[in-house]
Amino acid sequence: VPALATEPRFAQRLRERLEEEQLLDGRYRLQQVPGGRVALPVLEEKLDRLRLPQEMSCGLVRIQDPVPSRAARQRTPAQKLRDELRRLLGESWSEELEHNVPRAWQRHGDLVLLSEDSFRAAPWERLGPVLWETVASALGARRLARRGRVLPDGMRSPSVTLLLGQDGWVEHVDNGIRYTFDVTKCMFSPGNITEKLRVASLPCSGEVLVDLYAGIGYFTLPYLVHAAAAFVHACEWNGHAVEALRRNLVLNGVQDRCRIHHGDCRQVSSADPPRPPGPARHPPHSLSFQLELRDVADRVNLGLIPSSEEGWPVACRLLKKSTGGVLHIHHNVETLPTPAPPQTPILRAERGSPEEASSERERQCQSPTEDGGKELPVARIRPEWQRWAEATAARIRGLLAELHGQPWRTGILRVQAVKSYAPHVHHLVLDLECRPSLP
Repeated sequence: VPALATEPRFAQRLRERLEEEQLLDGRYRLQQVPGGRVALPVLEEKLDRLRLPQEMSCGLVRIQDPVPSRAARQRTPAQKLRDELRRLLGESWSEELEHNVPRAWQRHGDLVLLSEDSFRAAPWERLGPVLWETVASALGARRLARRGRVLPDGMRSPSVTLLLGQDGWVEHVDNGIRYTFDVTKCMFSPGNITEKLRVASLPCSGEVLVDLYAGIGYFTLPYLVHAAAAFVHACEWNGHAVEALRRNLVLNGVQDRCRIHHGDCRQVSSADPPRPPGPARHPPHSLSFQLELRDVADRVNLGLIPSSEEGWPVACRLLKKSTGGVLHIHHNVETLPTPAPPQTPILRAERGSPEEASSERERQCQSPTEDGGKELPVARIRPEWQRWAEATAARIRGLLAELHGQPWRTGILRVQAVKSYAPHVHHLVLDLECRPSLP
């Protein structure tokens, strides 16, 4: 690190002068050098502006092992990034460019994933590779990527650009479960952690589960690793997610208890109940297939938002005919703003049911947050949520009766808020018990 070395009696005056001219490198401490002199670190990129003061005896030296200053040690990563970029740009730094510098990002091991609006101004683009090397160094990363908009391909494929590094494969650990995936090909939602923790606590020992929208294993793996499901059928149409899911099953040692069904699980034969009305989103034609599973599941997970409704007829077909089971139905529900409406107690399982036994553990899950960041009370639901849950229960009851030619009963075990999806829209999960009625 370049520095100006001077006698101790001149050190303070020289420091004030360097600070005034914005030449002092505040990242490092003043240090003693041979000859009893004090060395003041200066910014290397501004050496051409350095003029040695005639009234003070000083000379230019190099500090071989600079010691970070207290301020540098206390800087947040965002502050460190901004400071490094200001040094890189020098006099070209502007307020417009500062607005393009991210203050938050996702970290996956040695890869940092930047937000979509990061470094979009033209001056950043002109810097080329040196920009990404500076950003990676400041954030302690070896690889960089930048998010784009989610592609409208029905698979929620990410539009991610790799900025630095050879590939986008990363590893992430949630609740003791290892996930590996390619950030340029697959989505990973840290906002679903509350539901993954809740799923891990459900009493699934000895049960067979079907995960209709498995992705890279967000819920498949907690069911297998922590909830002790006997076997999981994992359905997924995105080939990149399927590849990640295969790796994740092996990483966590549960590949022998899971079968992957690659294709559109919503494809049903003419003998099955019709699809609900509404626009259908299909994968590429080559992935269309008929899910042959029937009468196998104690539970079905329908983890697709904004709505899993297209999968409801298939889920009904999958439940065991003789005993039924539980559907975990994900959906985005709009909550209209009203002036402090009275809240309705949450609908819980009856005492003594299998689900009730795990309710205490469920309460330990992290509470989701409102749009403004406030915690939602775990033991309360909004009236709109209750109306949606009751309408869904009635719809599923009708589908089951039509499928089997006999009455079924449905019971709301729990309505769980996962996260705020958008202003006044919440991602919910309904645990719905479905049983054939006794003759």
